[in-house]
This record gives sequence, C-alpha cells and structure tokens, in this order.
Amino acid sequence: MPGIDESRSFIPLNIAVLTVSDTRKLAEDRSGDTLVDRLTKAGHVLADRAIVTDDVSAIAGKVREWISSTGVDVIITTGGTGFTGRDVTPEALEPLFEKRMEGFSSVFHALSFPKIGTSTIQSRATAGVAGATYIFVLPGSPGACKDAWDGILSQQLDFRYRPCNFVEIMPRLDEHLKRGAGS
Repeated sequence: MPGIDESRSFIPLNIAVLTVSDTRKLAEDRSGDTLVDRLTKAGHVLADRAIVTDDVSAIAGKVREWISSTGVDVIITTGGTGFTGRDVTPEALEPLFEKRMEGFSSVFHALSFPKIGTSTIQSRATAGVAGATYIFVLPGSPGACKDAWDGILSQQLDFRYRPCNFVEIMPRLDEHLKRGAGS
C-alpha cells in the first residue's frame, strides 16, 4: 500500500520556482506563492524564485541556468501552458528534456478533472528530466499548483514515500553522463 514510511528520514531538496507571465510581479504571484508555501512547509528549500515573460528564450534561459546549478534539484514552473499565442512554456522547455515524464500529465489531468471537469484539457502540463534535474511545468493558477503539489509532487519529492519516489533515484539520473566519461 502506498504511503509514508516513517522509518526513513526526510531528505530536503533544493527547489526553484519560475513563474511565466507578462503581467505578474512578485507581489501578486499567487501561483508562485502557493508553490513556495507548500514546498517550504514540506521541509524543502527554496533554491531560487523568478518571474520571466512569456518568451521562449527567457523561459529556456532561466531554466538552463538552474539546470546547470549544483544548488537546484527540482524546477517547478507555473504559467504559459494554455493554448493562446503567448503560452509557450512547453515549447521552451520540452526541447531541454533528456527524458519526458509522460505519466505526469496523465496523473495531473486525472486529479484536476473532478474539480474543473473537461476544462482540464486546456492545460498542457508536462514534466521531464534534464541535467539530472526534475522539471515540472504547471498551469498558472493557484488551484492547478495545489493539485500538482498536493496530489503528485508532495509524495514523489519525499524520500519516505513508498513504494518508490523521485528522490531515491536522483543519484542515478546522470548515469549516462558517467558512462560516457569513462569510455
């Protein structure tokens, strides 16, 4: 049965939060605030936080910076996952993924469907791994951020969660790089 194994110790992760918006400033970033509040209450560390405009280069540039940082284990973005002309976060980040996390979108939509019905199909939430860093791309609403954190991320980013979690495989995310260096 899935759940928290209290015999294991919690391992805090360094998590960066990126809000993608042409209009929001830090003072009115409710989605970013939602994520920061939840991740810090869970015991993780806010590694960095930023807001960038809905621009492919700006989004990818900030995420690349964090991927290359040894102080960031996880990146969570919020905003820019819809279908309007300015919604370009998946286009900016999916090319960076070394591995896509197909199940993330499926589980996210399953969680949001009971709350917002078929409107969930208007989100292009996605996730992947790049440079041994987990990247989660969420819609720009506080409700979507709550759904993703409470229903998926709080468990998968907790080393104590059984039967398995993302934390326990982190040391092996860059195995391909190590093999390549040894050849």
